[in-house]
Amino acid sequence: MIGLVDANNFYVSCERVFQPQLEGRPVGVMSNNDGCVIARSAELKALDIPMGTPAFKLEGLRQRGEIHLLSSNYELYGDMSARLTQLLRDACPEVAPYSIDEMFIYLDGLDTTQCETLGRRLHQRIRRHLGLPVCVGLAPTHTLAKLANHLAKHDPYYRGVCLLSGHDHTTEALLKRTMVANVWGIGRRLAERLAISDIKTAWDLRESDAKQLRKRFSVVVARTALELRGTPCLQMNALDQPRQRIMTSRSFGKPTGVFAEVHNALRRHAQRSAEKLREQRSLTRAVMIFLNTNRHRRDQPQHFPHALVPLPSPSDDTRIILDAVRQGLEKIHHPRYQFMKAGVMLLDLVDAEQYQLSLLHQPGRDRHPFLMATIDQINQRMGQGTISFGMTNAPAAWQLRCAHRSNRFTTRWDELMKVGTHPGAIDACTSRTQPLP
Repeated sequence: MIGLVDANNFYVSCERVFQPQLEGRPVGVMSNNDGCVIARSAELKALDIPMGTPAFKLEGLRQRGEIHLLSSNYELYGDMSARLTQLLRDACPEVAPYSIDEMFIYLDGLDTTQCETLGRRLHQRIRRHLGLPVCVGLAPTHTLAKLANHLAKHDPYYRGVCLLSGHDHTTEALLKRTMVANVWGIGRRLAERLAISDIKTAWDLRESDAKQLRKRFSVVVARTALELRGTPCLQMNALDQPRQRIMTSRSFGKPTGVFAEVHNALRRHAQRSAEKLREQRSLTRAVMIFLNTNRHRRDQPQHFPHALVPLPSPSDDTRIILDAVRQGLEKIHHPRYQFMKAGVMLLDLVDAEQYQLSLLHQPGRDRHPFLMATIDQINQRMGQGTISFGMTNAPAAWQLRCAHRSNRFTTRWDELMKVGTHPGAIDACTSRTQPLP
């Protein structure tokens, strides 16, 4: 049996854990630079505010206190996701994170009754230990687990936990009322092609001949149909495979053409990319940087340069990567242009453990694994950016706008939640503890 644990309105729920005054109120989380709404509470959805609404259109509602808009706090969300994953790993035989708020769990060896009991325990334990509301979908396949999770989230009867056996009347009824476009892995365009063959619902897809689906569409569609029948065909092993390239990029808070400011942004991206590189134990052979002007400002000159800098030998040393970034920027930077975005991409990755050094390579010359590992450990424990290479100017133009960001309660010592006691509450407690006459 496979389970899918999905946190409800994850970004908003993370904020409410540390700000309980937001419970029951319309809350939205904005994208980078406070651009648009990317996460909504149920109360905000009820106001018919669609996903992606520009934040400036909601400023009036925010100022009047009718809604609450918060800047993205990815450090908090990432840490809460890691805590959720660890809690699941403590209780389940195998866990495969699918996204920041979705985790597949594998419950081999348990019967349906044991699986449902475990699902309800997880549902309660996560709420009690992390404060996060989640829904649990249980089924024989990944695709059915996705649908079971959807049913657990939207049907109060299941109280957050739904189990589909794959061959019962509940599964059949669910598939018959689920449009094929809403099946995991199908999508709108593929659903339009399937509709031409009179495959409009998930049940239609399930009942279709797998060989014909493979021939007319793809092996993925054929496997999805088998998954809907309760036959496991999809594997999550690909999630554990190292990435073939690593990119870190971000838009600026405001445009800038100043070399030092652009360089500072690229240095930060390079350091984060190097951390990701070491996390998957890879080395990079080349570093590419790119800059973008604001393509929506047709009144300004446009320029989208990039530079590729090969390394003398594969490396995961942040200093080597930073030097390559500086070389690349010196080639492509021009003060005439106002850049709005910058990024760093590490290319041609190789396995650090299997890479064979050449006879001319001098060990220790460009790799300092203990130094890099120590810096990574400190940043993981004390917060990202605690130790960095070079100084950055906090109010620089490239810094993201985040005027409404909450504290990073779980990763920053100086932003820990403060607990206080109201004097009136002390008096009330004292009066209640007086001995009875």
